[in-house]
Amino acid sequence: MIGSSARRALAASAAVLTLSAAQLRGGSPAGLGDRLYPTLGNPGYRVAAYDISLDYHTNNRPLDAVTRIDGRATADLDSFGLDFSHGIVRSVEVNGQAARFGTRAEKLLISPAHRIARGSALRIVVTHTSDPNGEGAAEGGWIRTPDGLAMADQADAAHRVFPCNDHPSDKARFTFRITTPTGVSAVANGLPLAAPRTTPQGTTWTYRTAHPMATELAQVSIGNSAVVRGTGPEGLPLRDVVGVDDRKRLAGRLAMIPGQIAWMEQQVGPYPFETYGILSVNTDTGFELETQTLSLFERRLLLARTALAAPYMVHELSHQWFGDSVTPATWSDLWLNEGHATWYEWRYRAEKKYGPSLDAQVRAAYAADNAARSADGPPARPFTPAPGKLGIFRNNVYGGGGLVLYALREEIGDRAFRRLERAWVARHRDGNASTADFIALASQTAGRDLSGFLRPWLYGATTPPMPGHSDWRPGPLALPSTKAARQLHRTLKPA
Repeated sequence: MIGSSARRALAASAAVLTLSAAQLRGGSPAGLGDRLYPTLGNPGYRVAAYDISLDYHTNNRPLDAVTRIDGRATADLDSFGLDFSHGIVRSVEVNGQAARFGTRAEKLLISPAHRIARGSALRIVVTHTSDPNGEGAAEGGWIRTPDGLAMADQADAAHRVFPCNDHPSDKARFTFRITTPTGVSAVANGLPLAAPRTTPQGTTWTYRTAHPMATELAQVSIGNSAVVRGTGPEGLPLRDVVGVDDRKRLAGRLAMIPGQIAWMEQQVGPYPFETYGILSVNTDTGFELETQTLSLFERRLLLARTALAAPYMVHELSHQWFGDSVTPATWSDLWLNEGHATWYEWRYRAEKKYGPSLDAQVRAAYAADNAARSADGPPARPFTPAPGKLGIFRNNVYGGGGLVLYALREEIGDRAFRRLERAWVARHRDGNASTADFIALASQTAGRDLSGFLRPWLYGATTPPMPGHSDWRPGPLALPSTKAARQLHRTLKPA
């Protein structure tokens, strides 16, 4: 916890060390050049671990925070950047020495006291605030609940909470240390590193991930919550976070999770992380999120009828393999996340009789695919998104991505397709992978070059013929109305 005297001292030192306007003009807010989010991320280093301390007061007051980053320089560095906004930076240290810093756009630009040589260890300590006030769920970062906070960092909003290299290609391990007023609980990705520690100043909760994680998958939940523990397949620790008054009302939903994990393991192999659970938030977000080991759901969805809630639960669960363990190399590869999650959602809904047959669901998506490509681009080359939380989460990567997988299964057969799925999550576990990697592995698995088959599905302006279904006809290219697009988007599960 950072007391008031420490804050005054840090503010005084920051005035001396902050970069002047002239010095700041020499810095660059340029990012990694991602096609969809070109300013996200920072060149010159790779992160190995984040250690984030958060001191929570109330859900409308900035948290006092310290973010420690361990990494390694991949180039000689006289200066470098972190992504950060929605907070005040009080001080920066690099390798134990005070560093000059300044902000520009959504970048924290840092000049260390000495040049960092390529290959050298990089230890960055940023003392700052983390402000939950602002756009909220509409733009991501902190979202306020009636009794606390949760995170919605996908796709480009983790840096609204903590300084980071905010691009999925730079995965790292995370430790969270959250101090709350006595009686308020905190839960984060991973498992507890130690028992909660209570002092007169509050209770400190510590969590650590056992596997690397993209920044957009970070989750911290703070509030008056009940933590429900259980056991999944092969002794997997389960941990669900629900409102204290909802423990009985949601017991039926929580009881479904072990069976859903077992179902997914039958499809693609062992669950890839150290724990799993769901986080229920009593607020209107308009989306659910696959935050690693702790998927976020709107309370109202979990309380909806089983036929609606259960397939969405499997959608987020499947992301633990597709998107979390195997993370896209760039945001243009998002279809690998959402296409797979949609595919397993479709299959689960059909198998469990929660809706239409698999072919009926796919045929409906096929009829809408030309319009999705016209409005949003093909699955693996989506158009540049409009600003906003759901900018890249559009019908082309959900239904369009699911269609790619269905078409591929029709082309190579179910047995080869299942081998491909298992090989994909095994080969790229805890790493990043691209559309080109998928085409290459699909070709290897099938024993023939599939690039000529897959590229029209992934990059074509119009929907290709569906193998084995010559009677299916793609719909028109006309753009759907804004209202219709929103309704279809929600049906396919935003984010």
